[in-house]
Amino acid sequence: MASAALELMGFFLGLLGMLGTLVATVLPYWQISAHIGSNIVTAVNNMRGLWMECVYQSTGAFQCEAYNSMLALPSDLQAARALMVISIVLSVLAIAMAALGMQCTLCLEGSAVKSRVAGAGGGFFVFAGFLALIPVSWTTHEVVQTFYRPNVPQSMKYELGECLYIGLASALISMLGGGMLCVSCCEEQEGGRGRRHGGGYPYPVGGGISSTGMRTTSQTYRNPTLQVGGVNTASRGQTLVRSTSGSSESGTHGAQRARKPAAGYDITGYV
Repeated sequence: MASAALELMGFFLGLLGMLGTLVATVLPYWQISAHIGSNIVTAVNNMRGLWMECVYQSTGAFQCEAYNSMLALPSDLQAARALMVISIVLSVLAIAMAALGMQCTLCLEGSAVKSRVAGAGGGFFVFAGFLALIPVSWTTHEVVQTFYRPNVPQSMKYELGECLYIGLASALISMLGGGMLCVSCCEEQEGGRGRRHGGGYPYPVGGGISSTGMRTTSQTYRNPTLQVGGVNTASRGQTLVRSTSGSSESGTHGAQRARKPAAGYDITGYV
């Protein structure tokens, strides 16, 4: 039960991280123009993202322009695009694999690889979060370094946008969810998930089927008062034999005989 709850929590955290990564990839709020110095009062806000650059005017007009050429973009921006897209694809694949391998689903039920599929989905979540963390951290570093350079004009300085915070939180959440799925997979393998008893009810070891079709099970009980000098006298053990039959008639007669007390024996236990 604990591993199932851990799987569900990890799955929903991974799903939330994937949605956050998708939002951070699409929106253009990676870099926002800084309002410092002579630029503290301005009627225009510039915003940059992975796919477009937008301008917001004080009159309420919002205009965006996509980048014209992909090959003309800086190498770090191209790498950020590729890493974020790969992270989203891996997250989608991780969601599909985790849905197949979780205990609450009927797919691959009774198979030994079910928990391994869930663990593989958790590994994809961790890897996807790590890939999304790289461009977010690199862009944050570049924005901070550019902001504190004295030779850069104040109108060309940018601050951290909301998408960087969303991307950072989404990457950490994806990694956390993937880690939970991996841990639940390890717990399930240690607990022996997927094992089934063969042949119906698991009778105790030592039971057998006689030639008459009756299943017998013998157990030996020893009286501790009969042990002399710490040596167990196995010859004085009492053996209890239980027999089970498939016919309802023999069971009925056996129950009637069990209700009748033995002749010459008081029902209270005293002779």
